[in-house]
Amino acid sequence: MIDLKPACGRMIDLLAAVSDDQLTSPTPCANYTLGALIDHVDEAAVGFAVLGRKEGGEQPGPDAGADSATHHGAVGRETVAEHVRVLGEAWDDPAAWYGGTATAGFELSNEVWGRIALTEMVVHSWDIARSLDRPVHLPEETLRVCLDHVTTFLPNAPVPELWGPAVAVPPDAPLLDHIVAATGRTP
Repeated sequence: MIDLKPACGRMIDLLAAVSDDQLTSPTPCANYTLGALIDHVDEAAVGFAVLGRKEGGEQPGPDAGADSATHHGAVGRETVAEHVRVLGEAWDDPAAWYGGTATAGFELSNEVWGRIALTEMVVHSWDIARSLDRPVHLPEETLRVCLDHVTTFLPNAPVPELWGPAVAVPPDAPLLDHIVAATGRTP
């Protein structure tokens, strides 16, 4: 079992730091403005919380009537933050990590789904932090688990085009640099 709460907590802190005028800012996540990335984080948080709670069925999608780059005003970002908090709590249940789940056309072990959720929070926290020119501080244990996941899962991921080609970093680079470099980002 992995504790997603530190990564979720950092994401919540970053969401609180975003202002409305920053929503159209670029991010290191290719093709996403900050507002669109927040939408993606919301969709991921809701979907992975459903998996963690083993609720089954179709995962809820983003608000189809919302304008992706502008609907996350302060209240909207608070809603996203609440979804991220629920994500961390959903995977706090040891039962969430057992078994397997088929979703989005893939069947993976719940342990892998949980690690993917962790990676989403860690990597996109870095993306948002870079867009805001803020640091990302996460516990070493969180970063080690995430690095283990990206270095073993991404080379064989079922949808490889979701990530860019890995970027080289010096062996003594910080753990977070190794993580984001494995996902195709330049630290």
